[in-house]
Amino acid sequence: MSIHRKIVDDLVANDIAFVTTVPCKQLAGVIEEVEARPEIAHVPANKEDEGMGLCAGAFMGGKRPAIIMQNTAIGVTINTLVTLTQFYRMPLPMLISYRGELREPVACQAEMAVHTKALLNQLHIPTYHFHHEADADELDAILKYTFMCSKPVAILTDATFWGGY
Repeated sequence: MSIHRKIVDDLVANDIAFVTTVPCKQLAGVIEEVEARPEIAHVPANKEDEGMGLCAGAFMGGKRPAIIMQNTAIGVTINTLVTLTQFYRMPLPMLISYRGELREPVACQAEMAVHTKALLNQLHIPTYHFHHEADADELDAILKYTFMCSKPVAILTDATFWGGY
């Protein structure tokens, strides 16, 4: 089974019925798998903070949401994470490609990688870092945790996890 299918199978097994995405080369296989699943409503977003707003609407409408995005947008999502997602105690799994670490070919991506974990920590958002494909075995438990706690959770997936750039 592909890692993309395993990830989406875990989303479906945890009743996630709404996923919004922002294009990302590393996450393209997961996004394609989400799009192919009839049990998931997939709404692409122009920006990550817009996607979080869509997830909030889905949650208020009775659906379990998730967002798929890059870490380079963490900065623009801070206000939405704090004043919407956290304030209203909305569970939100965030599958995030963690650009800017080892083997990153784009220099400007490295700068945000320096700040990603610190920003998530400052916001008290539990963060899990997947380096190896076997790390995805924890995804089911992470998804259960976010819905049990009613809080956002970040799942960082780096280039090593995806097999390079």
